Amino acid sequence: MKLVLVAHGTRDPRGGLVTAETAAMLQSYVDVPVVVAYADVVQPDVTSVLDGPAVVVPAFLASGYHVRVDIPAQIASSGRSDVVLTRPLGPDPLVVEAVRDRLRAAGHRPGDALVLAAAGSSDARALADVRVAARLLGASAVGYVATASPRVPGVVDGLRGRRVAVASWLLAPGAFHGSLAECGADVVSEPIGAHPLVVDVLLRRYHEALEHRRAA
Repeated sequence: MKLVLVAHGTRDPRGGLVTAETAAMLQSYVDVPVVVAYADVVQPDVTSVLDGPAVVVPAFLASGYHVRVDIPAQIASSGRSDVVLTRPLGPDPLVVEAVRDRLRAAGHRPGDALVLAAAGSSDARALADVRVAARLLGASAVGYVATASPRVPGVVDGLRGRRVAVASWLLAPGAFHGSLAECGADVVSEPIGAHPLVVDVLLRRYHEALEHRRAA
C-alpha cells in the first residue's frame, strides 16, 4: 500500500520544500511509492492521489479540524474502501525530542523559561494535544500564534525577569514562524522541519496501519 503523506498546504515555497524533503526521506525507507497531498490551500488534494490501496499519514502536530474532518472527507470522496487513515504526527515524544534538538541548536540553556509556541486552533482537541506536547517538553507555558489565546508575545512578556526561550511547535517556515522573531524572547528555535525523528514517527504510523489492516 503506497504511503500518502498529507501536509496542511501553504503558498510559501519553504513549506513545500520541507514536505518534499520529508517525503524523500520516507521514500528511502520504504519500497512503495510515497506521494504528497495537501489538506488545504494547494493541490494535489488527498482525493486526487488515491488511485489504489493506500495508507494516508497526516503530517499534523494536533488532531484539529483538518485531521478529523477534511482529510476523512477527502478520502470518502475518492470512493475507495482500501484506504487506511493513521493518527497524526503529533503529539509524540519523538517529535518533542526533535524540538529539543532545535532548541539546543538555537542556544537554549538550562534554567530558561520555556514557552511552546503553536499555531493555534478553535478545536479543543487540538489545543489539548498542544498541552500534551508542552508537558512532554517541560515548557513553562504555551502561547499561540493565531486563533487561540494566550498569544506568544503576551506569554513571553509575562515571564520577564528570566531568560526566555521559545520552542517552535511548527513544522515549517512561513508567516506563523516568522512572527515569532518579534515575540521578545531571548531564544527562538527553528521549526521542526524534516527531522529524522519526525520521519521515524511517520514510518511508525505507516507500519502500524499495515499491521492493523493485516490483523483485521
